[in-house]
Amino acid sequence: MSKEMLEAFDVLEKTKGIKQEVIVEAMKAALAAAYKKNYGQAENVEIDFNEKKGDFKVMAIKTVVDEVQDERVEVSLKDALAINRAYEVGDTIKFEVTPKNFGRTAAATAKQVVMQRLREAENAHIVNEYSQYEDELVTGTVERTDNRFVYVMIGNVEAVMDIKHDTIPGEHYNPQDKVRVLVTKVGADGKGAQIRVSRTAPDVVKRLFEQEVPEIFDGTVEIMSIAREAGERTKIAVKSNDPNIDPVGTCVGPRGTRVQNVVNELGGENIDIVQYEDDPSDYIANALNPAEVIAVQFEDDEDEKKAFVIVPDYQLSLAIGKKGQNVRLAARLTGYKIDIRPESEVEFVDESDVEDEDAEAEGAVETADVETAEDNDSQVQADAEDLGTEDAEDADATDDEEE
Repeated sequence: MSKEMLEAFDVLEKTKGIKQEVIVEAMKAALAAAYKKNYGQAENVEIDFNEKKGDFKVMAIKTVVDEVQDERVEVSLKDALAINRAYEVGDTIKFEVTPKNFGRTAAATAKQVVMQRLREAENAHIVNEYSQYEDELVTGTVERTDNRFVYVMIGNVEAVMDIKHDTIPGEHYNPQDKVRVLVTKVGADGKGAQIRVSRTAPDVVKRLFEQEVPEIFDGTVEIMSIAREAGERTKIAVKSNDPNIDPVGTCVGPRGTRVQNVVNELGGENIDIVQYEDDPSDYIANALNPAEVIAVQFEDDEDEKKAFVIVPDYQLSLAIGKKGQNVRLAARLTGYKIDIRPESEVEFVDESDVEDEDAEAEGAVETADVETAEDNDSQVQADAEDLGTEDAEDADATDDEEE
């Protein structure tokens, strides 16, 4: 058994990359725990491994004392001196306490430890190999389905796709079907390594356009934002880093071939490609395509960005979309809360009328000032005449008195 164990350790190290030291240390810990549990031994037990013979021994570590209180952890000075004259009180001595049937225990434990280490090594291998594919589009083969997941084989590894959140409504997945999925998560938990994939993530659309449009792949055209309701409709905002290239036309492709390839891959999902603009008014107007927009007004709000969009009355239903889908996707695409209002409910003020009203108001003010000035002059003249009359009457009265 010992020889076979050594050979097994050597094979594991060569084929699985699990070093012998790792397995031996794990077995020591497992055997020590098993011995303490089965034989009621105290915590002073350790396991020794003979690398040449390949066997394990249980060693009890005892402290040299003058008077023994607990034989499991202590040894008298007299007994210690019988072993070696150099021992003193306080020294520790190892005593072999290996049970007769410990070989079978060690073999069973070795099997458990090796299996555990193999699972851990495989999990680490999966995480290391497939973490590079995270957020990337890969092609897999449907293996099986149940009530919760679609199981997809990617290479030699099984990935899971949540039916409720990660599958496109209306799509059916049969065994051996080829399917393109986005790797959303690569990690390990208590159950082992796990790869999660999706068909509904917005980045699925992004990766498909990168494959279909060379200008996106090389960075000439840039995808700025994506809003998606998988299986129904997606809005994608693009801009060009080259003034000579139309980003929308580039993504659509000759006769619409590029965007049509993406639509076909997504089972007929509608895709709106709009041009990104730095001006939020223009960007929101583009995002509401195919509806026409008359004006965009903004409301100051510290908590969220709000925009009021005015559209012609006959375009109102088109701007809102079926069940509010068009305005909902536009809001997610731009990051603004959008309130659609028909033209008939909004009062527009003509700037020329405002200027005329301001001019009339200024004229009225000037007229009022003139009238006020004339009134003041009349009042002054009247006051002067009254004052002259009073002076004359006073003079006549004075003459009468003198006479």
